[in-house]
Parts: sequence; structure tokens; C-alpha cells
Amino acid sequence: MATYVIVGAGLAGAKAAQTLREEGFDGEVVLVGAENERPYERPPLSKEYLQGKSEREKIFVHASEWYADNSVDLRLGMRVTRIELDHHLIRLGDGSRQPYDKLLIATGAVPRRLPGPAYYLRTVQDSETLKERFASAGSVLIVGASWIGLETAAAARAAGCAVTVVEPEPTALNRALGPELGDLFARLHVRKGVDLRFGTAAAEITETGVRLSSGERLTADMVVVGIGAAPEVGLARDAGLDVGHGILTDAALRTSHPDVFAAGDVAEPFHPLYGRRLRVEHWANALNGGPAAARSMLGQEVVYDAVPYFYTDQYELGMEFSGDIEGYDEIVYRGDPESLEFIVYWLRGGRVIAGMNVNTWDVVDDIQELIRSGVIVDQKELSSGP
Repeated sequence: MATYVIVGAGLAGAKAAQTLREEGFDGEVVLVGAENERPYERPPLSKEYLQGKSEREKIFVHASEWYADNSVDLRLGMRVTRIELDHHLIRLGDGSRQPYDKLLIATGAVPRRLPGPAYYLRTVQDSETLKERFASAGSVLIVGASWIGLETAAAARAAGCAVTVVEPEPTALNRALGPELGDLFARLHVRKGVDLRFGTAAAEITETGVRLSSGERLTADMVVVGIGAAPEVGLARDAGLDVGHGILTDAALRTSHPDVFAAGDVAEPFHPLYGRRLRVEHWANALNGGPAAARSMLGQEVVYDAVPYFYTDQYELGMEFSGDIEGYDEIVYRGDPESLEFIVYWLRGGRVIAGMNVNTWDVVDDIQELIRSGVIVDQKELSSGP
């Protein structure tokens, strides 16, 4: 009987295990996670769960009994210390060994850290700690106008905290959306009372706040750092797998070893739609990548070419983003962006490469179809319909 092992008990890993069973795999499935919590989804941790709008039970991928009911050997609080490709086994933190026939690495990413006393947001425990601290803190200083940084800022404001955000880029979300749309998010936060400091970095984090690169000192009751995440590629690199910005895979999510696969935040697969490798850290990539990797492990024909997708909720702004803006040369709007109810398209060479719908719903499929089509669009038509 074959044994399939999944390292990383997050959304990608849990969905891979589910897919293996749904596709009829009757061998042993071992799902190993370093956290003590069963697999859960991360988006609520910086959104509704952080703001106390969602119950804890709703964050989990499966009910607690699902794993036993589906013969998935879920091992929590267990770190993998080594992958031995030649012997087809992993070594665990308790000294035991687990053989495998096929292996999926779905170890995700970890927050990039700065020296000094600060809070981070990645795990459910992190979210619960922040929620508790927001209830008593008068002021919060956030390093990084990233998605996590801005969602955390919105939650802190909802809790009644005074919020300052420090960001070395010229505006919010500059790399993710470009300056024009990043500035829209910045203005939203300013209207909500957030003090935004752009073009300056946190040179030092202390017990009482932050010293900026300009020399100015800002005081706060707590500091939260949201400056991005780094993929957990250590196991793969040490094992001798090909690694770039993530674990390199082909379009079937197969690594440089034919029996080892990677999915989710940690993977950097070749993306047929973009003709290059693309590492995506968003929720939908884990949701879709885990099942795709499972089918690939089963020997099915898999081409993982999902259009990158992301969503956020900040104050009264809800949005969905599809695609990748790299190399864009033009922006086209449908609707007035100042009304916070519009669609925006990023174009390159007259073709749509990304789109974002803000407080405008049921258009994601249309936007993604435009991205997939690769056709040169009529901008007047584009500005009047998705």
C-alpha cells in the first residue's frame, strides 16, 4: 500500500489530503503540521476574526472528526527536520522516521522579521494576541503598508486605537497595485484617521515605539510588523531540491525530484499563462494548488494555470483582485474610483493582465476570462463593461 506524506498542515496541505481521498486514493495519507491547531484558513486572521466578527470554529478547513473519518493521519505539533530523497523518508522532530512513496511540501511562509520587540500576524495565536492587545492599547504603530499591515490597521482602528503606519515606499501597496491604486488605499486610511508615514523606514524598534530612518521617534503602546513573508524553503534546499524564490516546480507542481511536489506559498511553479515562474502567497493559491498537487501525485494530467486571485476587506471597501501587474503600461477604469465602486484594469500592450473589482461583485469570472484571452481590447468598451 502506497504512502503519501504531506508536510505542512495549512490550507494547501489539508485540501491536498481531501482531494487524495475524493479521487479514490486508498493508501496511507500522513499530514504533518508544526502548529498544534488543525488546518485552518488564514485570511480571517487579519479580517473578520481579528475584529471579533467571526467565531473561531469557522476558520478551520475541516471539522475535527474529518481526519479520522477519512483515514488521514494528522500529526500536529510535529516539525520535520529533514527530507531524505534517496531513502524516500522524512525525519521528524521526535526522532522518528516516516517513509513515503510521494511527498508534498506545503510548508507555507513565515513573516519577515525585524529586530526589537514587535508583534506579527501569521497564526491564529498571533491573531488572538493582537485582538486582545487592541482592546487595551491606546496606540498602535504598524511597520509596513502591506495587505497585512493595512488590514491590521483597519482592525486596530475598529478597536478604537490610534494608528500610525510607517512605509519606505512612496505609498501603500506600491508593489502590489502600483502608485495610482496604492494611493487610493492610502487616502481611505487617512479618512479613517490613520497617520501614514511614507518614504521612511523603521530603523529601530524599542519598547516605547520606533525610531525612523529620518531620526524621528514615534511612540506607541505596541508595534506590529507587516513587511511580507518568506517561503519556508529550508527543508527543500537542504534536501537538494531546486529552489529559487520558492521551491521550483513545473506546471504540474512537480519539483526537481519526480516523487516530490510543492504547493501553496512555498511553491514557485512555471505558470503557462504568464510564461514564467510565479510564486503567489494568496489564499486562493493554497485553495487551488493543494488539490492540483494531489491530482498530480496520483499521476493525473495536471496543468496548474489558475489566475492569481486575492481579496481584502478594509472599512467599507471590499475588493477582489485577479492577475499580476508586472510590466503594466496603462490603467483603465470602469466607474469612478473615488466612489469606491468601480473596476480597474491593468494593461500591457493593449492586453488585460490584471483587474480589480471594488464593491462591485460577480465579475471575477469575466475579468479572469479577459486575462486568459490575451486579446487586444477596445478601451472604450472596457471602460463600460467587464
